[in-house]
Amino acid sequence: MTRAMNLGVDHPKAALVAIDLHRGHLDMAVATMPTTPEAASRIIGANKRLFDWCRGAGIPVIHQVTSYRDAEEIRANPFWRTRAEDPTATRKNVMRHNIIGGPGCTVMPQLLDPRDFVVNTKKRYDCFLGTDLDFLLRSRGINTLLITGVNTNSCVLATTTAANVRDYSVIVVEDCVDSMDGPELHAAGLACIRTAFGFVMKSEAVMALDGLAASRDSAA
Repeated sequence: MTRAMNLGVDHPKAALVAIDLHRGHLDMAVATMPTTPEAASRIIGANKRLFDWCRGAGIPVIHQVTSYRDAEEIRANPFWRTRAEDPTATRKNVMRHNIIGGPGCTVMPQLLDPRDFVVNTKKRYDCFLGTDLDFLLRSRGINTLLITGVNTNSCVLATTTAANVRDYSVIVVEDCVDSMDGPELHAAGLACIRTAFGFVMKSEAVMALDGLAASRDSAA
């Protein structure tokens, strides 16, 4: 059953932006900045269901993957430098995170499809900064973003904010995001988003939105 919802655009044309659903966060064997195993399993399963629906509905899936040439590109961020120097910080491994050539820079294989797009020049929390994401979206007439991935309180929040100020309509898919920083910061990120930057909805509600799918018949 579909339902109507005012997304703030006259004719929604959607894309899904999946943030850092890579082995560097979600594969416990190689992850340098891991979520919990339970969160990884849950978020992989939820995203796979949503991705499958999007592909059938004609909604492009765009993977954003963090990757650095070397640690100096990471170290250029002053606050991140302090995280590496604090052994109690959840992000203490930041200087080793997703260096190009390492296994972490790979999208989880069960989430990747040949029809998807991959943008692998992300180097900061904001997925628009220094990447061609905005060009990719504008060139395809996209005005509505479904955002999933990790971490809710950093990359998801920063990218939702950046999308909002670029005048995209944004939906963060609640069961398809999570945080390595724990449930309280996950919830705080969602609270910030729903207050000022975009909608927060479960995947079942997203898939039931009237007019979101590019080809509703093929999504059945």
